Amino acid sequence: MLKNFGDALKSAFRKIANAPFIDKSLIKEVVRDIQRALIAGDVNVKLVLEVSKRIERRALEEKPLPGMSNREHVLRILHEELASILGKGRELPLKKQRIMMVGLYGQGKTTTCGKLAKLFQKKGMKVALIAGDVHRPAAYEQLKQIAESINVPVYGGGKTAEKTVKEGLEKFSKYDVIIIDTAGRHALEDDLIKEMKNVAKIANPDEKILVIDASVGQQAGKQAKAFNDAIGITGVILTKMDGTAKGGGALSAVAETGAPIVYIGVGEHMEDLEKFDATRFLSRLLGMGDLQSLLEKAEEAAKGKEKKVEEAAKKMLSGRFTLLDMYEQMELLSGMGPFQKLADLLPLGGKLRDEDVQATQERLKKFRVIMDSMTRKELENPAIIKSSHIKRIARGAGVETRDVKELIKYYNTSKKMMKSLSNKRMQRKLMKQLGMKI
Repeated sequence: MLKNFGDALKSAFRKIANAPFIDKSLIKEVVRDIQRALIAGDVNVKLVLEVSKRIERRALEEKPLPGMSNREHVLRILHEELASILGKGRELPLKKQRIMMVGLYGQGKTTTCGKLAKLFQKKGMKVALIAGDVHRPAAYEQLKQIAESINVPVYGGGKTAEKTVKEGLEKFSKYDVIIIDTAGRHALEDDLIKEMKNVAKIANPDEKILVIDASVGQQAGKQAKAFNDAIGITGVILTKMDGTAKGGGALSAVAETGAPIVYIGVGEHMEDLEKFDATRFLSRLLGMGDLQSLLEKAEEAAKGKEKKVEEAAKKMLSGRFTLLDMYEQMELLSGMGPFQKLADLLPLGGKLRDEDVQATQERLKKFRVIMDSMTRKELENPAIIKSSHIKRIARGAGVETRDVKELIKYYNTSKKMMKSLSNKRMQRKLMKQLGMKI
């Protein structure tokens, strides 16, 4: 995400982290680097200067907290001040509610309706969609296709937004979450404002969410203010945060309006919607990882499989680890999403080259295909796999024998690592951390 912006900030942080000592000239130099990084990231110049002054003043005048070195103290200030310009996020509550989605034309609003529906659906809520955009050709068809792909009902096809929304609300009255898509325009026109107000009056939504394409940069602030003045938005979703150089500008511009950012769109798939947290976001941007998000993804992937995961963990910690256990680990990992996104959540994950991540993903995919060609007996007792077995497995998987040997080598390495964790003291500690019974 925002790779160039993140790399520039990382460089400034490294200067502090690697410096033999911290002095006034170093702080001024780092502040200049951060100014350049923020301006290149399309953050408002006035805001950049304000933050720069606060960083410099605090770094030079504030005393470190007890037990904290000067270096740690300055790094903490940098992190706090940069997080402050990104604003405070807010997650939508899990409750029965109506959500009205608004925004200008081409901001990704209809797709985001689907992503939001998917998010609530995964939380166990009963979700429905209403196609309130009666102006754009094929708007209803687009929402209908999205709804079918995530298996949620949709209502639309009416001649007026007001009538369509009213009928949709009646049809879906027993649903937990009703998400209303509305029309966009190329600009905030009087007829759009009037229609939005009419729909808001009919729907009486709990949330009025503004969808903005992050590539608009600082203009995001003006859009947020205009919509907020018109209907009083309760939150913002920024789309296309996975590849825009102006993402920093959009985040900071929206934060200036006081509108809470609820989610950010980080890809094209329906699952690519993440709750926004400035501290977590910044940590990932700086290559410090986001272990909390990684744990949440793991919990989500393991949902309904808790007993199976716990049993596998106990077996591994006791020193018993088969190819079948490794296969189940890979299944769980694949359920957590694209490998590159998982790598971004790990500390220093950002240092991994794209080609390395891709190669690792392909390697694990090939390993799973090879294991699909093995018998249950071979998976449970890999020691029986000899040369003749390897040839048969390779033919069945459509790979070379060296690929099968590579898998077995990978398995043996993993098993040795698991054995190193099998001493009783380490076992008790890990099981306690995992919340397992000892």
